[in-house]
Amino acid sequence: MGLMLYFLRHGQTVYSRSNSYCGSLDPELTAEGMEMAQAFGEAYKSFPWTAIFCSPLLRTRTTAKPLCDAIGMEMQLRDGLKEITYGKWEGLSPEEVSLQFHDDYIRYLADPGWNAPTGGERAVDIAQRSSAVLEEIEQTYKTGNILVVSHKATIRIMLCWLLGIDVGRFRDRISAPVASVSVIEYGVHGPLLHALGDRSHLSDRLRNLPGT
Repeated sequence: MGLMLYFLRHGQTVYSRSNSYCGSLDPELTAEGMEMAQAFGEAYKSFPWTAIFCSPLLRTRTTAKPLCDAIGMEMQLRDGLKEITYGKWEGLSPEEVSLQFHDDYIRYLADPGWNAPTGGERAVDIAQRSSAVLEEIEQTYKTGNILVVSHKATIRIMLCWLLGIDVGRFRDRISAPVASVSVIEYGVHGPLLHALGDRSHLSDRLRNLPGT
């Protein structure tokens, strides 16, 4: 087996539940989000994990912790895996952003690759910092299962970057629901997508909760 990357998005927060922008904000998981983290850890603790890389934000660390505790492996924190910074949009709903920052919002929707949220980051900025982490993983580990615990936009941007999709299309091409897993194999012809947004480790109740 070659190198397999498992991209895990953190569990539910109050912002993912309300579909509000949350990048540099650092909320805890909700009770349901904790259940999601426990469910992932239970489902994947028998995997032969090689390493666990994690965004240093609270919601990602809390999501990774049940698995880390179960297998006795420390998470390696990397700032490059943080969520996109939404600037003045932090904590606001899309409707509120459209009202308060309409022109910036329209430009962002048209091409988030090169148009940042007001005071925030562009997708190309996230691609640059997150791809540095992916390159570190590829250079350090030639085989094995690597868990990468990150965030909605950042995971979608990393997957676009790996699969040769314009990172400015991350919102239109890639899905990453809360607590979902996407799997990439580094094959002889480059990155190969095995799974996208899989949530089969969650109960029906957790899968059907409101939010994104």
